Amino acid sequence: MTSASVTLIAPVATSRPGALRGRLIEFLLVGGATLVLFPLVWILRRSVGLDASELALGFLTFHAASVINDPHFAVTYLLFYKDARRRALGGVFAPMQRIRYVVAGFLVPLALLAWAVAALATGSARTMGLMIQLMFLLVGWHYVKQGFGVLTVLSARRGFRFTPLERRVVLGHCFAAWAYAWASPADPGRELEEKGVVYTSLAHPPALEPVTQVIFGVSALALLWALAQRWRRERRLPPLAPLAGFLITVWLWTVYSSLDRLMMYLIPALHSVQYLYFVWLLKRNEAREAEGPPSFGTPTGVRLAVLAASAVGLGWVVFRGGPALLDGALVMSASDGEAMAGLGETPYFAAVYVFVNIHHYFMDHVIWRRENPATGYLLHTGERDEESGGGRQAAVEG
Repeated sequence: MTSASVTLIAPVATSRPGALRGRLIEFLLVGGATLVLFPLVWILRRSVGLDASELALGFLTFHAASVINDPHFAVTYLLFYKDARRRALGGVFAPMQRIRYVVAGFLVPLALLAWAVAALATGSARTMGLMIQLMFLLVGWHYVKQGFGVLTVLSARRGFRFTPLERRVVLGHCFAAWAYAWASPADPGRELEEKGVVYTSLAHPPALEPVTQVIFGVSALALLWALAQRWRRERRLPPLAPLAGFLITVWLWTVYSSLDRLMMYLIPALHSVQYLYFVWLLKRNEAREAEGPPSFGTPTGVRLAVLAASAVGLGWVVFRGGPALLDGALVMSASDGEAMAGLGETPYFAAVYVFVNIHHYFMDHVIWRRENPATGYLLHTGERDEESGGGRQAAVEG
């Protein structure tokens, strides 16, 4: 998620009874719930033991994915391919954004489809394993960029604007975290399993982990320096919820995600909730504009309910119904089962899962850019918003 640079015009400071409650909810949704869950999973482990705790959380997160994780992937398709013809060929996007849209929306999925088909046709765990490793390489990039969006967008909604230098420092910390998370732990080339596919990972050079660790440490110091300079100049820091969401995303979800074994089950759900909060902000503000004059369109609640139901339904088809149908119908046959023995019992599920994850990262890189006019809705604040900075108007800069 790449945020826009914003100019805030005529801010009006207001205070409403629901503002504090709204900020607390926002804090929890964009990452703050992590700080609550850490002691809760510790209590759970102490109460029933690690094995029972893992079983319970594994069961819970597997089924909760149907209404949290899977819709978070599915709604990306609903956002991305809306009005696809005009976006790809018309005047909705500027030329560079249109190129990004065509690449992410058509060329990338074609390449991924060819890759997955080749792996399935040959029953090659190595080919599918390379695709899985690309997914794991990109997931860190996806997480830290979403954290960057949390910090910059929500700060802008509160009237806090980062300087170009501060943005570069924040992004530098993001990319350093991504590199260190991918390089750690050192990997000499291990046999791994993912969604039934057993493959051998690509070895990392031994020096890669300590080098990226040093770079990550230096970037953290640079971030601290930038915040200290801002405080020295203006006696201001970024708002608590955006800053906490950013640091939790980078440090606890990306770099030190294995700090607690039980939290590893919950981090994907927390990431998905964070993502869905921004989808809600964007679509709520868009629906409110369409609901008012002169169009007087469908009520906001109805639009959001339809979007939510569509995301849940599409998520079930993509991650549950579709792969189960393909694996049951094709892999169970003698010839296909023998050809795909190296890919486990659910090769189509593995292929779809990896395909959607990688494609999701590329689509997000287009959806959440400032060059996408729709992202302007993220910056809308009004009298019905939960934030205390109501009455602002925001203009998106290039």
